[in-house]
Amino acid sequence: MVSAAARPYIDASVPVLREHGLAITRTFYQNMFAAHPELTNLFNMGNQASGVQQQSLASAVFAYAANIDNAAALGPVVSRIVHKHASVGIRQEHYPIVGRHLLGAIQEVLGDAATPPLIAAWDEAYSELAAALIQTEKALYTQAGTSPGELRAMRVTEIRNECENVKSFLLQAVDGRAVPAFKPGQYLSVSVSFDNGSTQLRQYSLSDAPNGDTLRISVKREKAEENKPAGHVSNWLHDHTVVGDTIRVTHPFGDFTPDTESDSPIVLLSAGVGITPMISALKRIVEANPARHVLFAHAARHSGHHAHRAEIAKAKSIMPNLTVATFYEQASTDEIAQGVALAGRMDVSRLAPWPYDEASVYLCGPVAFMQAQWRSLIDIGVPANKLHREVFGPELLNYVD
Repeated sequence: MVSAAARPYIDASVPVLREHGLAITRTFYQNMFAAHPELTNLFNMGNQASGVQQQSLASAVFAYAANIDNAAALGPVVSRIVHKHASVGIRQEHYPIVGRHLLGAIQEVLGDAATPPLIAAWDEAYSELAAALIQTEKALYTQAGTSPGELRAMRVTEIRNECENVKSFLLQAVDGRAVPAFKPGQYLSVSVSFDNGSTQLRQYSLSDAPNGDTLRISVKREKAEENKPAGHVSNWLHDHTVVGDTIRVTHPFGDFTPDTESDSPIVLLSAGVGITPMISALKRIVEANPARHVLFAHAARHSGHHAHRAEIAKAKSIMPNLTVATFYEQASTDEIAQGVALAGRMDVSRLAPWPYDEASVYLCGPVAFMQAQWRSLIDIGVPANKLHREVFGPELLNYVD
């Protein structure tokens, strides 16, 4: 907890950060990368180019200031940050670098308004947060039996086209040892080195049930869109990786872990490539409790963008209490008539009812999808404490108001 002397300055920073947070974080990244270009290997430079990373940090800094004494609100967010840091190999010595450039950016953007007491208060607050993150990350590395930035060589043993824009890559350890244990919903980082000497890490959800022998990731080819560059790593994996190649990956991390082991009803809602952690969860439930009541609903643009359909069909043939609902924005007349899909975007009011007070509901997909489904689920009476979602990008801390 920050000192009584620092607290008024942190409180006073909340409206300032609302107004200037994005300018501060843009300045922070620009200055830090200029001074430490080696750190570009740890950051998603695609998100830097699109501005997503700057928005995410601005959101994080603002929310930290607004909730600095609210451990219950910050706890889940800190957990997500810690897992993401572990997946890219953040180390203790990185924190002073970040702190120095963050405080410098505050001074640069705010000018005379960044008084010595204000900077001292933020120095204290950042130091406290950094100490908590370092301690938690150290424990997470120890628990995982890995060290920061450690990469393991994996051989690609199978590549499968899951749909028009998603390929799955089956991986087996080059050293012949068992692959690391993980929980459905977790992800690993893939490290790719490019011809220009740069290295980039990207996180991909594991899309198979844990088996100790192989890992599988399903990768969407990210095409360039307005204000969003093409996915550097995803396109490289799609275009250059073949069976027999070796890629390097981190230990699995992530705190979005659907409950696959209990007997209570469960609802898995996804859109687009957000289906990958849900497939991992579904396949584990098939193994652990095939009689469990499961509602699996997925939304895609059209059938050509619907990944892992064969595995969903197989699970349905095994699980008597599995209900599947599919939504296609561009559903054909035949698909609608044959009951293959419902037309339009996902609408939870069109799903088969479930016991709202008993079932945990998990969401994964684009931010707009999760926001819309969250609101709709609350509107139909699902308790907020039953809702769980994987969080991406600038929405990182919107839930700690």
